[in-house]
Amino acid sequence: MFGVRQLRQCVGFLAALMRCRASPLVLAAALACGAAPAAGQTPIKFSLDGTIEGPEALFLFPQDKGYFRSEGLEVTIDEALSPLDPITRVASGAYELGFADFNGLIRYRDQHPTAPIKAIFVVYNKPPYAVVARKSRGITDPKQIENKRIGAQAGGSTLAEWPLFAKLNDIDASKVTIENIALAVRVPMLAAGQLDGALGASFRLYVDLKDSGVPVDDIVLMPMADYGMKLYGNVIIVNSKFASEKPDEVKNFLQAFTRSLKEIMRRPAAAVDSILKRSDAAKKDVELERLRMAIRENILTPEVRADGLGGVETVRMEESIEQIALVHPFKHKPKAEDAFDASFLPPAAERRVN
Repeated sequence: MFGVRQLRQCVGFLAALMRCRASPLVLAAALACGAAPAAGQTPIKFSLDGTIEGPEALFLFPQDKGYFRSEGLEVTIDEALSPLDPITRVASGAYELGFADFNGLIRYRDQHPTAPIKAIFVVYNKPPYAVVARKSRGITDPKQIENKRIGAQAGGSTLAEWPLFAKLNDIDASKVTIENIALAVRVPMLAAGQLDGALGASFRLYVDLKDSGVPVDDIVLMPMADYGMKLYGNVIIVNSKFASEKPDEVKNFLQAFTRSLKEIMRRPAAAVDSILKRSDAAKKDVELERLRMAIRENILTPEVRADGLGGVETVRMEESIEQIALVHPFKHKPKAEDAFDASFLPPAAERRVN
């Protein structure tokens, strides 16, 4: 994406050429300055895991601030239609990096053991998987989900973890009706009482349901990680071939991202502007609440405060793999060191948070 700074430089350069009465050929060549990454910039295609909303500011803000460019990277960021998109895009080599569900990646690699893809930075130390329900529909704890209608997006990350959540909380899944519904109608149906609850990301479902007018005291938020789940959440993933050929560029990307993430945690309101400029439908107060919730609940956890951003704890990683195995029959169960590559992380001192 062509930055404002570079555009101004090009305009200034063209004006100078006009004053000097440069030839049309020279002017035409100069106009090409916006058609390709600046000299010395490594182009990177980055895939999100869905549409643009509050937490996507984590990647759009450093792009807008020029942090990637300052590390020699010309980053293009694209939305996705499903949580699987960033995984398949990066595995195919069409994209160098992406933002993806860690546990979906682990299962994908089990099914495609030669896929050139790996996780290199944990963004959501606590996964946002959640059940959001209405107290007025008779749900206040996991067991009460039985004999209820729960809406979920087909192919969604939270739906993929539903069997594990049910197993960990002694829920008879056969007594729960899961309605596969489109993302756009999930909250309206829940608000209208057509559903008793829904599965999804906490910062998406809770904030949208509240914004729809449902009283806060009638909303029951059950983050799955608060009910026995040890899993990590979303991670930054990289194409292994790209990583082996350009390891410094991968490190530079994480360096810029970490710098930006720490700034966003201090000033989330400024970061939300990166969402508003790209979405006419976005409301600042809603997206800011969503981003703040993601930071508070999913990023800045006790583990991150103790160990710093981006990494994993080996014991917890092993526990999470064992939990996945409870509901996913691994062909080859991975070890913790196989699931996550910490070699591209910035130094520990730079990943510490106050």
